Amino acid sequence: MAEGKFDEAEAVANQAYKTLDKAARKSVIHPRNAARRKGRLMASLAAAQQAQS
Repeated sequence: MAEGKFDEAEAVANQAYKTLDKAARKSVIHPRNAARRKGRLMASLAAAQQAQS
C-alpha cells in the first residue's frame, strides 16, 4: 500500500478474508477473533485509500 498499489492490496485482503473465515470455520481461531481481524484489516485498507485521495 505504500506505493499506492491498492488493487494488489485488495487482492491480498480478499485472500486474508478467505483464510480467516476458513480458520474460524475449522475452530483454529474463534469466530469473533476472525471478525475483529477482518475489521481491522479493512479499516487499515480504507484509511490508506482515504489518505491517498
